[in-house]
Amino acid sequence: MNTSRPNPIICAVDTTDIEQARALAAQLSGHVGALKLGLEFFTAQGAAGVREMEKAGLPIFLDLKFHDIPNTVAGAVRALHGLNVFMLTVHVSGGEAMIQAAKEEASKLPSRPKVIGVTVLTSLEEDDIKQLLRRNWNDDLSDVKLTIEDYAANLGRMAHIYGLDGAVCSPHEVTRLKKMDADFTLVVPGIRPAGSGKDDQKRTMTPAEAMAKGADYLVIGRPITAAKDPKKAAADIFASLGETK
Repeated sequence: MNTSRPNPIICAVDTTDIEQARALAAQLSGHVGALKLGLEFFTAQGAAGVREMEKAGLPIFLDLKFHDIPNTVAGAVRALHGLNVFMLTVHVSGGEAMIQAAKEEASKLPSRPKVIGVTVLTSLEEDDIKQLLRRNWNDDLSDVKLTIEDYAANLGRMAHIYGLDGAVCSPHEVTRLKKMDADFTLVVPGIRPAGSGKDDQKRTMTPAEAMAKGADYLVIGRPITAAKDPKKAAADIFASLGETK
């Protein structure tokens, strides 16, 4: 394994089983850069589960995608006190007041995590966004001119304007957002190694392609967690990156 540079791979631990999650973390230690704990894990295991996963020694990305009124989101971030997470997520579409509330509470945590804005989920396609944006339900979808890439990039721009540390975006928006600010952290899901089967991720790219475009972190779940040998799968993906960044 190439250890000359940081490992950008964040493995998505999407399970409700704490023993399975612990075993996976033990296998991946030294082969990924961080673990992502999302709604599935947190709903089942809560804060105690996060503390248990911290014992693996890998940084924790808590991906709960907060999206509510400012006071509720502030309280949710405040409740993370005592958890050692290096990054958390809020939906950019929650608006400036919600984002400022999240940032303020995050700044008070003992180990201030990065607050990252979610733009458009990579499971959504062009028509999904057009359904949301069309003015009248009887309009033809072709009347909506804004592309999904434009919509996601605009939310990424708003995340930057609102002072977030970065954005979650598909690989297809990375180049545009990096041109805006090279130091703006881009967390990129929808990563599928060449030859991966189809699933619910629609706007995808290979790990090397996404890194070449400027991704800072690659969020990868099933290509690692569903592999016969997760450790080898993670190591192979890291090796495939070469010197792309």
